[in-house]
Amino acid sequence: MKLRLPGDKRPMSSEARAGLGAAFVLLALISAIEVADGPEPHYIGLLASAPFLVATFAAWLEVLVIGGLATALGVAFGSYPHGLTMPSAVQIGAIMAATAIAAMAGTVPAGQAERLGSYRHVAYERADLRAIVADLDRAVARSVGDEDFVTAALVEERGGTLTIVNCGHPAPLLLRRGEVIPLEPPANAPPLGFMPVVRPRVERLEPGDRLLLYTDGLAEARREGEFFPTAERAWRLLGHGTVGDGLASLESALVEWVHGRLDDDIALVLMEYAGAQPATAAAGPSWEVGTDA
Repeated sequence: MKLRLPGDKRPMSSEARAGLGAAFVLLALISAIEVADGPEPHYIGLLASAPFLVATFAAWLEVLVIGGLATALGVAFGSYPHGLTMPSAVQIGAIMAATAIAAMAGTVPAGQAERLGSYRHVAYERADLRAIVADLDRAVARSVGDEDFVTAALVEERGGTLTIVNCGHPAPLLLRRGEVIPLEPPANAPPLGFMPVVRPRVERLEPGDRLLLYTDGLAEARREGEFFPTAERAWRLLGHGTVGDGLASLESALVEWVHGRLDDDIALVLMEYAGAQPATAAAGPSWEVGTDA
């Protein structure tokens, strides 16, 4: 089983739909106030807030849609009943400028998502993890600056055999029968973007094994200069209950350790190996997976 996310384009997220809905409500509210106030335009400048609202939740295309609608409403209200005046024209210009700024802001997450998609699709095109690393390295080299890099841990399970390729990423932790085993690579490799030459680490899995993958936000979480003891606490926090329970325990302990103040974002994946599926059973995953961010 390769750990990978589908590279297909996804429909608009619930957050984006909520942002669009809120923007339409805002435009309707401002329009209602303008109509109720009388024929002279007084509030059309407020329409400029709608594109910024959408940019918080959605991408640049949705921003342009809302910005275009806001501009059209501004022109309609500003031109009635005696034609477009200079103050109204200035406010309409502000709506257009706000739309342009918000659209440029919306291109940032869209660009990031397009680069996550360029990484994900590689897993479907290469059968060997080292070939995937080579492709990802080229993609990162094209996408980031000279001083930027991306750490990565690629994990594959086939028939109970776990293969890990690590490019400068914190080593996953294997939890087995009360023991916590850091799955360090046979040889250190630099992050993606620096042409890593990797050597896989191979482990034979047992039913009930749990695997924790995490970003350096967890590895570097500290209080008063002391790092969170992830490996020392891993079994007590993650070795019991469901994987969801384990992640919740880890999160609570971490927040308590740093007194509620984290300096970096953290992504966590905890998996439990259920063993090979019988040949007669319906096809299905052999892992229970939990994630947190």
